[in-house]
Amino acid sequence: MDTTPDDPAAPVASNDPAAPADPVASDDPAAPRSAVEIAELVNAGRLRPVNVVEATLARIGTADATLRAFRETWPEQARHAARELERALAAGPLPLAGVPLGVKATEGVDSLQTRRLVAAGCIPVGATAVPRGTPWQTWGHTDRGPTANPWRTDRTPGGSSAGSAAAVAAGLVPLATGNDGAGSVRIPAAWCGVVGIKLTNGRLPAIDAAGLNAPGPLARTVADAAAYLDALLGTRLAGHLGPAGGGPLRAVWSATLGHAEVDPDVAGPARAAADRLADAGLLRWVAHDLTLADPAPAWRALRAPGDRAAAGDLRAGNDARLARLFDLADLLLTPTTPGPAHGHAGPGDRMSVALTWAFNLSGHPAASVPAGFAPDGTPVGLQIVARHRHEHLLIRTAAALEALRPWPDAQVRGFVRGWRLSRGAGWRPDGRAGR
Repeated sequence: MDTTPDDPAAPVASNDPAAPADPVASDDPAAPRSAVEIAELVNAGRLRPVNVVEATLARIGTADATLRAFRETWPEQARHAARELERALAAGPLPLAGVPLGVKATEGVDSLQTRRLVAAGCIPVGATAVPRGTPWQTWGHTDRGPTANPWRTDRTPGGSSAGSAAAVAAGLVPLATGNDGAGSVRIPAAWCGVVGIKLTNGRLPAIDAAGLNAPGPLARTVADAAAYLDALLGTRLAGHLGPAGGGPLRAVWSATLGHAEVDPDVAGPARAAADRLADAGLLRWVAHDLTLADPAPAWRALRAPGDRAAAGDLRAGNDARLARLFDLADLLLTPTTPGPAHGHAGPGDRMSVALTWAFNLSGHPAASVPAGFAPDGTPVGLQIVARHRHEHLLIRTAAALEALRPWPDAQVRGFVRGWRLSRGAGWRPDGRAGR
Protein backbone atom coordinates (compact mmCIF):
# COMPACT_ATOMS: atom_id res chain seq x y z
CA MET A 1 0.00 0.00 0.00
CA ASP A 2 1.31 3.44 -0.93
CA THR A 3 1.76 5.53 2.22
CA THR A 4 3.54 8.49 0.61
CA PRO A 5 1.78 11.60 1.96
CA ASP A 6 0.55 14.18 -0.50
CA ASP A 7 1.29 16.98 1.98
CA PRO A 8 4.62 18.51 0.80
CA ALA A 9 5.31 19.68 4.35
CA ALA A 10 5.21 16.15 5.73
CA PRO A 11 8.46 14.99 7.33
CA VAL A 12 10.91 12.79 5.48
CA ALA A 13 10.63 9.15 6.45
CA SER A 14 13.94 7.92 7.82
CA ASN A 15 15.26 5.08 9.97
CA ASP A 16 17.89 7.48 11.32
CA PRO A 17 16.53 9.42 14.30
CA ALA A 18 19.23 12.02 13.74
CA ALA A 19 18.33 12.60 10.08
CA PRO A 20 18.57 16.32 9.25
CA ALA A 21 15.59 18.44 8.34
CA ASP A 22 14.72 18.76 4.68
CA PRO A 23 17.41 21.29 3.54
CA VAL A 24 15.77 22.61 0.39
CA ALA A 25 12.42 23.18 2.05
CA SER A 26 14.06 24.99 4.96
CA ASP A 27 15.26 28.57 5.15
CA ASP A 28 18.85 27.42 5.57
CA PRO A 29 20.93 29.79 3.39
CA ALA A 30 23.47 27.01 2.88
CA ALA A 31 20.87 24.60 1.48
CA PRO A 32 22.18 22.68 -1.54
CA ARG A 33 21.07 23.93 -4.89
CA SER A 34 23.10 21.89 -7.36
CA ALA A 35 21.43 19.12 -9.32
CA VAL A 36 23.96 16.56 -8.12
CA GLU A 37 23.40 17.47 -4.46
CA ILE A 38 19.62 17.38 -4.78
CA ALA A 39 19.70 13.95 -6.45
CA GLU A 40 22.05 12.55 -3.81
CA LEU A 41 19.75 13.70 -0.99
CA VAL A 42 16.58 12.51 -2.72
CA ASN A 43 18.07 9.09 -3.44
CA ALA A 44 19.23 8.83 0.18
CA GLY A 45 15.71 9.57 1.44
CA ARG A 46 16.85 12.78 3.15
CA LEU A 47 14.94 15.09 0.83
CA ARG A 48 11.50 14.73 -0.71
CA PRO A 49 10.86 15.64 -4.35
CA VAL A 50 7.58 17.32 -3.37
CA ASN A 51 9.49 19.69 -1.07
CA VAL A 52 12.03 20.42 -3.80
CA VAL A 53 9.21 21.35 -6.15
CA GLU A 54 7.48 23.58 -3.60
CA ALA A 55 10.73 25.42 -2.83
CA THR A 56 11.40 25.85 -6.55
CA LEU A 57 7.95 27.21 -7.30
CA ALA A 58 8.28 29.61 -4.36
CA ARG A 59 11.60 30.94 -5.69
CA ILE A 60 10.14 31.41 -9.16
CA GLY A 61 7.11 33.16 -7.69
CA THR A 62 9.33 35.58 -5.79
CA ALA A 63 11.97 36.39 -8.39
CA ASP A 64 10.38 35.93 -11.79
CA ALA A 65 8.22 39.04 -11.68
CA THR A 66 11.46 40.95 -12.32
CA LEU A 67 13.52 38.31 -14.09
CA ARG A 68 10.82 37.04 -16.51
CA ALA A 69 12.79 33.85 -17.16
CA PHE A 70 9.67 31.71 -17.45
CA ARG A 71 7.00 32.04 -20.09
CA GLU A 72 4.77 29.85 -17.92
CA THR A 73 5.04 27.48 -14.96
CA TRP A 74 3.42 24.09 -14.47
CA PRO A 75 2.78 23.84 -10.72
CA GLU A 76 0.14 21.11 -10.70
CA GLN A 77 1.98 18.97 -13.23
CA ALA A 78 5.24 19.36 -11.27
CA ARG A 79 3.60 18.44 -7.97
CA HIS A 80 2.01 15.38 -9.55
CA ALA A 81 5.35 14.35 -11.11
CA ALA A 82 7.07 14.74 -7.73
CA ARG A 83 4.55 12.45 -6.02
CA GLU A 84 4.90 9.89 -8.80
CA LEU A 85 8.69 10.07 -8.54
CA GLU A 86 8.55 9.34 -4.80
CA ARG A 87 6.68 6.15 -5.60
CA ALA A 88 9.06 5.24 -8.44
CA LEU A 89 12.14 5.64 -6.23
CA ALA A 90 11.04 2.60 -4.27
CA ALA A 91 12.44 0.61 -7.21
CA GLY A 92 15.87 2.21 -6.92
CA PRO A 93 17.81 5.48 -7.32
CA LEU A 94 17.81 7.70 -10.39
CA PRO A 95 20.78 9.88 -11.45
CA LEU A 96 18.81 13.16 -11.42
CA ALA A 97 16.14 12.23 -8.91
CA GLY A 98 13.99 15.19 -7.92
CA VAL A 99 15.94 17.80 -9.86
CA PRO A 100 13.74 20.70 -11.02
CA LEU A 101 14.12 21.38 -14.73
CA GLY A 102 13.37 24.45 -16.82
CA VAL A 103 12.30 23.51 -20.34
CA LYS A 104 13.03 25.84 -23.26
CA ALA A 105 9.67 26.98 -24.59
CA THR A 106 10.45 26.06 -28.22
CA GLU A 107 11.32 22.52 -27.16
CA GLY A 108 8.61 21.35 -24.77
CA VAL A 109 8.21 18.27 -22.62
CA ASP A 110 7.82 15.90 -25.56
CA SER A 111 11.28 16.48 -27.02
CA LEU A 112 13.77 13.62 -26.90
CA GLN A 113 16.08 15.68 -24.69
CA THR A 114 13.40 16.43 -22.10
CA ARG A 115 12.02 12.88 -22.11
CA ARG A 116 15.45 11.45 -21.33
CA LEU A 117 15.98 13.92 -18.50
CA VAL A 118 12.57 13.06 -17.03
CA ALA A 119 13.44 9.36 -17.26
CA ALA A 120 16.57 10.17 -15.22
CA GLY A 121 14.41 11.75 -12.50
CA CYS A 122 14.10 15.42 -13.47
CA ILE A 123 10.84 17.26 -12.80
CA PRO A 124 9.86 19.92 -15.39
CA VAL A 125 8.52 23.02 -13.64
CA GLY A 126 7.88 25.40 -16.54
CA ALA A 127 8.65 26.73 -20.01
CA THR A 128 11.57 29.16 -20.18
CA ALA A 129 11.46 32.33 -22.27
CA VAL A 130 12.77 32.64 -25.82
CA PRO A 131 12.97 35.57 -28.28
CA ARG A 132 10.15 36.77 -30.41
CA GLY A 133 10.81 36.81 -34.14
CA THR A 134 13.96 35.44 -35.75
CA PRO A 135 15.57 32.48 -33.94
CA TRP A 136 19.09 33.98 -33.79
CA GLN A 137 18.07 36.95 -31.67
CA THR A 138 20.02 37.14 -28.43
CA TRP A 139 17.32 38.32 -26.05
CA GLY A 140 14.30 36.64 -24.52
CA HIS A 141 10.74 37.88 -24.16
CA THR A 142 7.53 37.04 -22.33
CA ASP A 143 4.09 38.60 -22.38
CA ARG A 144 5.23 40.45 -19.25
CA GLY A 145 8.23 42.03 -20.99
CA PRO A 146 11.85 41.16 -21.80
CA THR A 147 13.83 38.56 -19.91
CA ALA A 148 16.41 40.22 -17.64
CA ASN A 149 20.02 39.26 -17.06
CA PRO A 150 20.35 38.31 -13.37
CA TRP A 151 23.62 40.23 -13.11
CA ARG A 152 22.24 43.46 -14.62
CA THR A 153 18.55 43.69 -15.28
CA ASP A 154 19.05 46.38 -17.93
CA ARG A 155 20.95 43.81 -20.05
CA THR A 156 19.85 40.76 -21.98
CA PRO A 157 20.71 37.26 -20.80
CA GLY A 158 21.48 36.27 -24.40
CA GLY A 159 19.53 33.85 -26.51
CA SER A 160 17.81 32.10 -27.79
CA SER A 161 17.96 29.96 -24.63
CA ALA A 162 17.45 33.20 -22.73
CA GLY A 163 15.09 32.14 -19.99
CA SER A 164 16.94 28.87 -19.42
CA ALA A 165 20.23 30.64 -18.76
CA ALA A 166 18.65 33.36 -16.63
CA ALA A 167 16.69 30.87 -14.53
CA VAL A 168 19.78 28.76 -13.86
CA ALA A 169 21.99 31.75 -13.09
CA ALA A 170 19.44 33.17 -10.65
CA GLY A 171 19.06 29.86 -8.82
CA LEU A 172 15.44 29.33 -9.80
CA VAL A 173 16.30 25.87 -11.17
CA PRO A 174 19.62 23.99 -11.17
CA LEU A 175 19.24 22.77 -14.76
CA ALA A 176 17.47 23.93 -17.90
CA THR A 177 17.33 22.64 -21.44
CA GLY A 178 18.72 24.48 -24.40
CA ASN A 179 19.37 23.95 -28.06
CA ASP A 180 22.05 25.67 -30.07
CA GLY A 181 21.75 26.48 -33.78
CA ALA A 182 24.19 29.41 -33.90
CA GLY A 183 25.24 29.89 -30.27
CA SER A 184 21.87 29.74 -28.51
CA VAL A 185 23.24 27.76 -25.55
CA ARG A 186 26.75 29.20 -25.41
CA ILE A 187 25.92 32.92 -25.73
CA PRO A 188 23.41 33.04 -22.86
CA ALA A 189 25.73 30.84 -20.79
CA ALA A 190 28.49 33.39 -21.30
CA TRP A 191 26.37 36.44 -20.49
CA CYS A 192 24.71 34.83 -17.45
CA GLY A 193 27.89 33.33 -16.01
CA VAL A 194 26.87 29.67 -16.22
CA VAL A 195 28.00 26.52 -18.03
CA GLY A 196 26.54 25.82 -21.47
CA ILE A 197 27.47 22.97 -23.79
CA LYS A 198 26.57 22.30 -27.43
CA LEU A 199 26.86 18.63 -28.32
CA THR A 200 28.52 17.34 -31.45
CA ASN A 201 25.96 17.79 -34.21
CA GLY A 202 24.18 14.51 -34.88
CA ARG A 203 24.71 12.86 -31.49
CA LEU A 204 21.00 13.45 -31.01
CA PRO A 205 18.58 14.24 -33.84
CA ALA A 206 18.54 17.90 -34.86
CA ILE A 207 15.32 19.86 -34.51
CA ASP A 208 15.98 21.86 -37.71
CA ALA A 209 16.03 20.60 -41.28
CA ALA A 210 19.51 22.05 -41.91
CA GLY A 211 21.02 19.96 -39.11
CA LEU A 212 22.71 22.97 -37.49
CA ASN A 213 20.93 22.70 -34.16
CA ALA A 214 22.26 20.59 -31.31
CA PRO A 215 20.90 20.18 -27.78
CA GLY A 216 22.72 20.94 -24.58
CA PRO A 217 22.48 21.94 -20.94
CA LEU A 218 22.49 25.20 -19.03
CA ALA A 219 23.94 24.51 -15.57
CA ARG A 220 25.70 26.37 -12.77
CA THR A 221 28.38 23.70 -12.23
CA VAL A 222 30.36 21.45 -14.52
CA ALA A 223 29.32 18.42 -12.46
CA ASP A 224 25.66 19.26 -13.10
CA ALA A 225 26.32 19.69 -16.83
CA ALA A 226 28.11 16.32 -16.92
CA ALA A 227 25.23 14.60 -15.11
CA TYR A 228 22.78 16.12 -17.60
CA LEU A 229 24.80 14.90 -20.59
CA ASP A 230 25.23 11.44 -19.07
CA ALA A 231 21.44 11.21 -18.72
CA LEU A 232 21.04 12.39 -22.30
CA LEU A 233 23.68 10.22 -23.97
CA GLY A 234 24.19 7.24 -21.66
CA THR A 235 27.84 8.27 -21.26
CA ARG A 236 30.06 8.55 -18.17
CA LEU A 237 31.31 12.09 -18.59
CA ALA A 238 31.16 12.59 -14.82
CA GLY A 239 34.25 10.39 -14.69
CA HIS A 240 36.23 13.23 -16.31
CA LEU A 241 35.56 15.77 -13.55
CA GLY A 242 38.69 14.96 -11.54
CA PRO A 243 42.39 15.33 -12.30
CA ALA A 244 43.38 13.55 -15.49
CA GLY A 245 46.61 11.80 -16.30
CA GLY A 246 48.48 11.88 -19.56
CA GLY A 247 49.93 15.39 -19.40
CA PRO A 248 48.55 18.70 -20.57
CA LEU A 249 46.14 19.00 -23.46
CA ARG A 250 47.41 20.81 -26.54
CA ALA A 251 45.46 24.00 -27.17
CA VAL A 252 45.24 26.81 -29.73
CA TRP A 253 44.07 30.29 -28.75
CA SER A 254 42.20 32.49 -31.21
CA ALA A 255 40.62 35.77 -30.11
CA THR A 256 38.88 36.41 -33.44
CA LEU A 257 38.87 33.18 -35.53
CA GLY A 258 40.43 35.39 -38.18
CA HIS A 259 37.28 37.34 -39.05
CA ALA A 260 35.43 38.69 -35.99
CA GLU A 261 35.76 42.11 -34.37
CA VAL A 262 36.18 41.38 -30.67
CA ASP A 263 36.01 43.83 -27.79
CA PRO A 264 39.22 43.78 -25.67
CA ASP A 265 37.04 43.92 -22.54
CA VAL A 266 35.77 40.46 -23.48
CA ALA A 267 38.92 38.99 -25.01
CA GLY A 268 41.00 39.95 -21.96
CA PRO A 269 39.10 37.97 -19.29
CA ALA A 270 38.68 35.01 -21.66
CA ARG A 271 42.41 34.85 -22.39
CA ALA A 272 43.21 35.27 -18.68
CA ALA A 273 41.03 32.27 -17.85
CA ALA A 274 42.75 30.21 -20.56
CA ASP A 275 46.15 31.23 -19.27
CA ARG A 276 45.22 30.02 -15.78
CA LEU A 277 44.81 26.55 -17.23
CA ALA A 278 48.18 26.78 -18.99
CA ASP A 279 49.91 28.19 -15.91
CA ALA A 280 48.58 25.25 -13.90
CA GLY A 281 50.11 22.83 -16.39
CA LEU A 282 46.75 21.65 -17.70
CA LEU A 283 47.15 23.08 -21.21
CA ARG A 284 50.14 23.46 -23.51
CA TRP A 285 49.83 26.23 -26.09
CA VAL A 286 50.37 25.31 -29.72
CA ALA A 287 51.17 28.11 -32.17
CA HIS A 288 48.74 28.02 -35.07
CA ASP A 289 47.33 30.89 -37.10
CA LEU A 290 43.67 30.02 -37.58
CA THR A 291 41.79 32.11 -40.12
CA LEU A 292 38.25 30.96 -40.79
CA ALA A 293 36.07 32.55 -43.44
CA ASP A 294 33.13 34.42 -41.96
CA PRO A 295 30.47 31.68 -41.74
CA ALA A 296 27.51 34.07 -42.06
CA PRO A 297 26.78 33.46 -45.80
CA ALA A 298 26.90 29.69 -45.41
CA TRP A 299 24.76 29.63 -42.26
CA ARG A 300 22.12 31.92 -43.78
CA ALA A 301 22.02 29.97 -47.05
CA LEU A 302 21.28 26.77 -45.15
CA ARG A 303 18.47 28.35 -43.14
CA ALA A 304 16.87 30.31 -45.99
CA PRO A 305 16.98 30.46 -49.80
CA GLY A 306 20.45 31.41 -50.93
CA ASP A 307 23.50 30.38 -52.92
CA ARG A 308 23.87 26.83 -51.63
CA ALA A 309 26.86 26.05 -53.86
CA ALA A 310 28.90 28.99 -52.60
CA ALA A 311 27.82 28.18 -49.06
CA GLY A 312 29.03 24.62 -49.48
CA ASP A 313 32.45 25.82 -50.66
CA LEU A 314 32.78 28.15 -47.68
CA ARG A 315 31.77 25.41 -45.28
CA ALA A 316 34.16 22.90 -46.80
CA GLY A 317 37.02 25.40 -46.59
CA ASN A 318 36.42 26.07 -42.92
CA ASP A 319 36.05 22.36 -42.22
CA ALA A 320 39.48 21.76 -43.78
CA ARG A 321 41.06 24.54 -41.71
CA LEU A 322 39.59 23.13 -38.50
CA ALA A 323 40.70 19.61 -39.43
CA ARG A 324 44.29 20.87 -39.76
CA LEU A 325 44.02 22.59 -36.37
CA PHE A 326 42.74 19.44 -34.66
CA ASP A 327 45.59 17.45 -36.21
CA LEU A 328 47.89 19.67 -34.12
CA ALA A 329 45.82 20.33 -31.01
CA ASP A 330 43.18 18.83 -28.76
CA LEU A 331 41.30 22.07 -28.09
CA LEU A 332 40.54 25.47 -29.58
CA LEU A 333 39.87 28.28 -27.10
CA THR A 334 38.21 31.60 -27.90
CA PRO A 335 36.03 34.21 -26.22
CA THR A 336 32.43 33.04 -26.46
CA THR A 337 31.09 36.35 -27.74
CA PRO A 338 32.63 39.36 -29.50
CA GLY A 339 31.21 41.79 -26.94
CA PRO A 340 29.53 41.99 -23.54
CA ALA A 341 25.81 41.56 -22.96
CA HIS A 342 23.84 44.24 -24.77
CA GLY A 343 20.70 46.06 -23.72
CA HIS A 344 17.13 44.99 -24.38
CA ALA A 345 16.91 47.07 -27.56
CA GLY A 346 19.30 44.67 -29.34
CA PRO A 347 22.97 44.34 -30.25
CA GLY A 348 23.18 47.02 -32.94
CA ASP A 349 25.45 46.19 -35.86
CA ARG A 350 27.58 43.59 -34.05
CA MET A 351 26.65 39.95 -34.56
CA SER A 352 26.76 38.22 -31.17
CA VAL A 353 27.10 34.85 -32.95
CA ALA A 354 30.38 35.79 -34.69
CA LEU A 355 32.47 33.35 -32.62
CA THR A 356 29.94 30.55 -32.16
CA TRP A 357 28.09 29.71 -35.37
CA ALA A 358 31.18 28.39 -37.17
CA PHE A 359 30.93 25.31 -34.96
CA ASN A 360 27.29 24.72 -35.77
CA LEU A 361 28.38 24.51 -39.40
CA SER A 362 31.37 22.28 -38.62
CA GLY A 363 29.51 20.21 -36.02
CA HIS A 364 32.23 20.38 -33.35
CA PRO A 365 31.19 20.19 -29.69
CA ALA A 366 31.73 23.44 -27.82
CA ALA A 367 31.24 24.77 -24.31
CA SER A 368 31.07 28.19 -22.71
CA VAL A 369 32.30 28.51 -19.14
CA PRO A 370 32.57 31.59 -16.91
CA ALA A 371 35.83 33.48 -17.45
CA GLY A 372 35.33 36.68 -15.45
CA PHE A 373 33.58 40.00 -15.89
CA ALA A 374 33.57 42.90 -18.30
CA PRO A 375 34.03 46.39 -16.79
CA ASP A 376 30.25 46.89 -16.81
CA GLY A 377 29.81 44.00 -14.37
CA THR A 378 28.39 41.46 -16.81
CA PRO A 379 29.91 37.97 -17.10
CA VAL A 380 32.30 36.97 -19.87
CA GLY A 381 32.56 33.44 -21.27
CA LEU A 382 35.47 31.31 -22.45
CA GLN A 383 34.56 29.04 -25.37
CA ILE A 384 36.20 25.60 -25.51
CA VAL A 385 35.94 23.60 -28.75
CA ALA A 386 37.00 19.97 -29.19
CA ARG A 387 37.10 17.31 -31.90
CA HIS A 388 33.84 15.66 -32.89
CA ARG A 389 32.45 13.40 -30.14
CA HIS A 390 35.12 14.54 -27.67
CA GLU A 391 32.74 16.12 -25.16
CA HIS A 392 34.78 14.49 -22.40
CA LEU A 393 37.60 16.96 -23.12
CA LEU A 394 35.18 19.86 -22.69
CA ILE A 395 34.11 18.47 -19.30
CA ARG A 396 37.71 17.81 -18.25
CA THR A 397 38.87 21.31 -19.16
CA ALA A 398 35.83 23.13 -17.77
CA ALA A 399 36.07 21.22 -14.49
CA ALA A 400 39.76 22.06 -14.20
CA LEU A 401 39.06 25.76 -14.66
CA GLU A 402 36.22 25.62 -12.11
CA ALA A 403 38.54 23.90 -9.61
CA LEU A 404 41.27 26.51 -10.07
CA ARG A 405 38.89 29.27 -9.04
CA PRO A 406 35.23 28.44 -8.45
CA TRP A 407 33.17 31.05 -10.19
CA PRO A 408 30.54 33.15 -8.45
CA ASP A 409 26.89 32.87 -9.37
CA ALA A 410 23.78 34.99 -9.11
CA GLN A 411 21.57 32.54 -7.22
CA VAL A 412 21.53 34.14 -3.75
CA ARG A 413 17.86 33.94 -2.72
CA GLY A 414 16.66 34.82 -6.18
CA PHE A 415 19.26 37.04 -7.82
CA VAL A 416 21.50 39.99 -7.07
CA ARG A 417 23.40 42.55 -9.07
CA GLY A 418 26.63 41.11 -10.40
CA TRP A 419 28.85 43.93 -9.16
CA ARG A 420 27.91 43.34 -5.55
CA LEU A 421 28.17 39.56 -5.80
CA SER A 422 31.40 39.60 -7.79
CA ARG A 423 33.10 41.68 -5.12
CA GLY A 424 31.74 39.48 -2.34
CA ALA A 425 32.94 36.33 -4.09
CA GLY A 426 36.42 37.67 -4.66
CA TRP A 427 35.95 38.55 -8.33
CA ARG A 428 36.18 41.93 -9.98
CA PRO A 429 34.13 42.99 -12.99
CA ASP A 430 37.34 43.22 -15.02
CA GLY A 431 37.61 39.43 -14.77
CA ARG A 432 40.53 39.32 -12.32
CA ALA A 433 40.54 38.05 -8.77
CA GLY A 434 39.51 40.79 -6.36
CA ARG A 435 41.33 39.43 -3.34
